This record gives sequence, structure tokens and C-alpha cells, in this order.
Amino acid sequence: MSLLNERYSTYEEFESERKKTDKRLEFIDGVIYMTPSPSIKHQEISSYLHGELYNLLKGSKCKVFAAPTDVVFNNESKDEKKTVVPDLFVVCNQGNFTENEYIGAPDFIIEILSPSNKSHDMITKLNLYMNFGVKEYWIVDPMENRIMVYFLDQDGEIQFTLVNLGEIVTSNHFKEFKINTNELFNLS
Repeated sequence: MSLLNERYSTYEEFESERKKTDKRLEFIDGVIYMTPSPSIKHQEISSYLHGELYNLLKGSKCKVFAAPTDVVFNNESKDEKKTVVPDLFVVCNQGNFTENEYIGAPDFIIEILSPSNKSHDMITKLNLYMNFGVKEYWIVDPMENRIMVYFLDQDGEIQFTLVNLGEIVTSNHFKEFKINTNELFNLS
């Protein structure tokens, strides 16, 4: 994960930068981040999870989307926007889409770690997602063969579960979504 520029930017400057490049850019707290191209292992895991979610949600009101689809978190009371490009996200409210982005908090987000984006996904995005009410957030770590699951309980409190290789991870929001970590981390 690299910073496109180290100075603080406005959302308008971010939009201007985005029009000049085909790279994936994110905007959080006045900083523009450039997301590097993912590894093959990253893409295998993303494809696997996308397929499993697609099959589970087929015919329901919920849909799964993959990068490079933008998600915009808009805090109107503070007149601030934050734009991210999650690896995968699920939404059940189709009314929040514009032609090119989803505005609001998805129900479920999955990020797959790469060596270059670990702290961004584990700190910056975790705080952003939980603060904006994402119901569940999985951080898939193919280097450590584990999944960190964060979710909001019925009281709106953040809960955490660590799932290691050899275990089954089950979504707290979509109870039928279960992944065998042995299959997930041994796709090649």
C-alpha cells in the first residue's frame, strides 16, 4: 500500500487524481492511498470466496461484489467522504448504488491481506468499517493461514473471533456461509 501523496487532500483532489489514472485509489481521512495489483494467491482466494458467496446469495435480495467496485462512506454531518475498494463486499440494500459505486455501509466486507497492505486493512479499514456500521468484516491472512472476524453484536458492540488453519469459519451475519480454511488456504 503506498500513499499517492503524503499531504492531506480534499475529496475533490481525490476525484481529480482518480480521473488521471486506472490504478485503484482509496481516500480515507484526507489521504489518498494507491492499492497495488494483487498476487495470484490473493486472486485465487478472492475468486473462491466470491464464488461461494455468489452461490449462497443467488436468488436473494443480497448481492456480492468484487474489487474494483468503490464503496463511499458519507458522513453528511461532518461533510466528509471516504472511498475504499474492498476485495469483496455484500449488500442487501440495492438502493444505495449509483452508476459506479455503492454509497453507505455494506453488510459484509472481506479484505485479503498482502504484505504491502497489512496495516491498512488491519487498522485503518477496520476502524473505518466498524465506525460506519459494517455488520461483519473478515480479514483473510494467507501469510498466516488465518481469518480475523470482526462483527457487530445485537448491542452494536464489536466482537472478534480468530479462525486458524484447519477450522471452519462461519459468518455471523450470513449463518449459512461457512468456509473450510483447509480448502481456502490450499487452493493451488
